[in-house]
Amino acid sequence: MAVRNKFKYGLLAFLVSASLAGCGLDGDDGAQGETGAQGPQGEQGEAGENGADGTDASVGIAMDVVGRAFLGNSAAAEIVQYHAATTTIYATNGDTNTISIIPAAGVSTATMADPINTTTLTPTSLSLPADINGVALGSLTSIAISGDLMAVTVPAAVATDNGYVLFYSGLDSSAPAFLDSVEVGALPDMVTFTPDGGKVLVANEGEPSGDYTIDPVGSVTVINILASGEPEETGTTVGFTAFNGSQADLMAQGMMFPNPSGRTINGTAIATTVAQDLEPEYITATNDVAYVSLQENNGLAVIDLEELTVDVVGLGTKSWAGLNIDVQEDGSVSFGQYTGLYGVYQPDTIANFTWKDATFVVTANEGDAREYFFAAADATACTAAGGLEFDADDGCLAYTDEARVSDLTAEANSELAMLQATGEADDLRVTTAMGDMDGDGEFDAAYAYGARSFTIWDQNGLVVYDSGDDFERITASVHGELFNNGDDENAGDSRSENKGPEPEALTVGQVGDRTYAFIGTERMGGIFVYDVTNPYDVQFSEYVINRDLTEGLTADNVIGDLAPESLVFVSAEDSPSGVPLLIVGNEVSGTVTVWQINQL
Repeated sequence: MAVRNKFKYGLLAFLVSASLAGCGLDGDDGAQGETGAQGPQGEQGEAGENGADGTDASVGIAMDVVGRAFLGNSAAAEIVQYHAATTTIYATNGDTNTISIIPAAGVSTATMADPINTTTLTPTSLSLPADINGVALGSLTSIAISGDLMAVTVPAAVATDNGYVLFYSGLDSSAPAFLDSVEVGALPDMVTFTPDGGKVLVANEGEPSGDYTIDPVGSVTVINILASGEPEETGTTVGFTAFNGSQADLMAQGMMFPNPSGRTINGTAIATTVAQDLEPEYITATNDVAYVSLQENNGLAVIDLEELTVDVVGLGTKSWAGLNIDVQEDGSVSFGQYTGLYGVYQPDTIANFTWKDATFVVTANEGDAREYFFAAADATACTAAGGLEFDADDGCLAYTDEARVSDLTAEANSELAMLQATGEADDLRVTTAMGDMDGDGEFDAAYAYGARSFTIWDQNGLVVYDSGDDFERITASVHGELFNNGDDENAGDSRSENKGPEPEALTVGQVGDRTYAFIGTERMGGIFVYDVTNPYDVQFSEYVINRDLTEGLTADNVIGDLAPESLVFVSAEDSPSGVPLLIVGNEVSGTVTVWQINQL
């Protein structure tokens, strides 16, 4: 409207001016005068100095291995952390219930000649107590570091009982010593500090017992760190009981609640509440807000750390109709695009960064099914106890939401019916907790675990960017038929029917003036890098892998780094070499790998 008015007023002024000029035309114009002489040319000034050469624009990054440690066994190195003041890497070793301490001061810019077969870093171990206040402890699950303090989450030996956070101080002097413990919720599985170090946040999964007869609530424990550097004696538990009547509303937002409610198992009638079903998986935080992934439920919890109030957001689903996905384990790259097939994000690791002073959340969309077993003597006893089926190795199946596409009963004329008609996706693993809204046992579509991608979300829970089908297309281009490999043996195309490359680990860091997201694929073992400086203009930057993919290597002799479970970014300022680093904890191979990040 303003532009229109401006144009109108300008036109009116022109017409008025012309009208007034016309009123003064009383006589003829006079003859044109002679052109005047040209004035003298001005003196030339002194030449200015040449400007400095500009710097080349960054076009991406390249990565090389500059350090590597083996923790002495597989099933280790699940979670890694870095202590900048002493340039020391800390890693969990769940197999021995110890924390590995890896000095990294000797890490230089020299790349390793044979990073798949050799190591350069030597770890030592810190043993953890077997009990706290008479409560027997299980094996540690996570660690976090802030300044001189380290927090360690340890479940109780009885996983449905409350667990603990163990605090260690003395990291600045390279001599961590037990300081105190704080009781938290059942099955504490992840711990982190707020950026200012003022609070410790613990994700308590609260998983049920194998027969579902005991099911603790999921929760987040908030522990304040005092000015003395010590934790408060007790934490505050933030739970989800306020949502117990909201399951239908949350499902309408794209969440799901897979559980055996309505059945009787081992004499107990199962009636799972929302608070019991929500299982916090991973936390990323600013100083004011915590974002919590609710993986199995496909949701995100947002906690105000001042008021300790919580909101829950459903993440919805992703259509595979216009994207490439391999859903067949036929030993080849066999992409297809399928109407009626959707991905359920179900993120594991999450991180956050800011753009234009707004917070954006980044998720690694792994996907996860629920499957619980309990002990039974045989198939007859299993059936009598209310179990679904008996397995000689695992026992009596109490519950699972996992099925194959071919197992689902399709609603007439539905998208699922069209998907099943081709037969291509018959063996793809999907959840039974979505697709049957009216509960009549007939499904309208198939919903696969995870989205085989990473996603950037805004503060409203809306998708800003998703990497689509990049992970599979890029690994298929690089590795051919060896893509979608497993994490314990070399068998190409062995994960296509079950979550594909399985993105799990994730972190964000700044290199120069660019912000990058690093995503580790648990099964394939590779790491993807994207420039996310502007979340609305994301660019793929790099893909690296440190694994021998020779066909036929088995669990006993697969070589290299397997199953990146956690990633830690180290800035140039905190790096022993002065160059940014990415530290990777590889759980299956039991290795910690240090990648150098070179800006191009």
